[in-house]
Amino acid sequence: MNLYPINAGNFKLDGGAMFGVVPKSIWQKTNPADANNMIDLTARCLLIEDGNRLILIDNGMGNKQSDKFFGYYFPWGDFTLDRSLKKQGFHRDDITDVFLTHLHFDHCGGSIQWNKDKTGYEPAFKNAAFWSNKNHWQWATQPNRRERASFLKENILPMEESGQLKFTSLPETDMLKNSELDFDIFFADGHTDKQMIPMIHYKGKTICFMADLLPTVGHLPLPFVMGYDTRPLLTLNEKEKFLNMAADNNYYLFLEHDAHNEIITVTKTDKGVRLKNTFSTQDIFN
Repeated sequence: MNLYPINAGNFKLDGGAMFGVVPKSIWQKTNPADANNMIDLTARCLLIEDGNRLILIDNGMGNKQSDKFFGYYFPWGDFTLDRSLKKQGFHRDDITDVFLTHLHFDHCGGSIQWNKDKTGYEPAFKNAAFWSNKNHWQWATQPNRRERASFLKENILPMEESGQLKFTSLPETDMLKNSELDFDIFFADGHTDKQMIPMIHYKGKTICFMADLLPTVGHLPLPFVMGYDTRPLLTLNEKEKFLNMAADNNYYLFLEHDAHNEIITVTKTDKGVRLKNTFSTQDIFN
């Protein structure tokens, strides 16, 4: 098995929204804001090569939305999904499985693209199965008013219409049939219902794709919960459970949204679980 980081693009979000009730005077120490109060973020996806399977975890915002839409998120840098795949020697048509931690637009927008004449939408990965879970799919396709702006129907419904949508509820999943991939899921409900945190066992290590359970290093303290989370008190409890497991078992935490820190380990301290070490993906994957 081989693992590859895939950067689907950099963007910015309001620092206050990213840290909820935490004062800016505190969170800006780890996540400095620009003049517009925006902080650097990224869409760092993970590609798993396992025999004849090529599994992509999340895929960023995609490129089909309007300039006005992207203007809200201040794209920066020159990373794209296709360039990142090409750098690793792959093409989107090589992908056999797209595993979606959840269906917010910055995690699944790259799943669907315009068709050639821009009269409708089609899967951007024509040879892949799209993996979600039944509970989250229902949550996303019948969205509450709090999350409606994050669940864009053009990102979601074409997966089902194409016949490429599949559901997983590990360990009873079809995704791992005929595969030696050792893969677990931690389900988290605080950010959105049934977000999936993949835990990949790789060369004696456990690599955890943190999605929005831990967006950046700055979110390690338990009360540092995003304003976007639908159930912040539940997030706090889920973070505590997961970070204690990570510290006890020396998990390697792959950060999807931290633009400047790729992988970290954590340790228990008198102040709670805190940063232990920071690694590049090259340090861990090679």
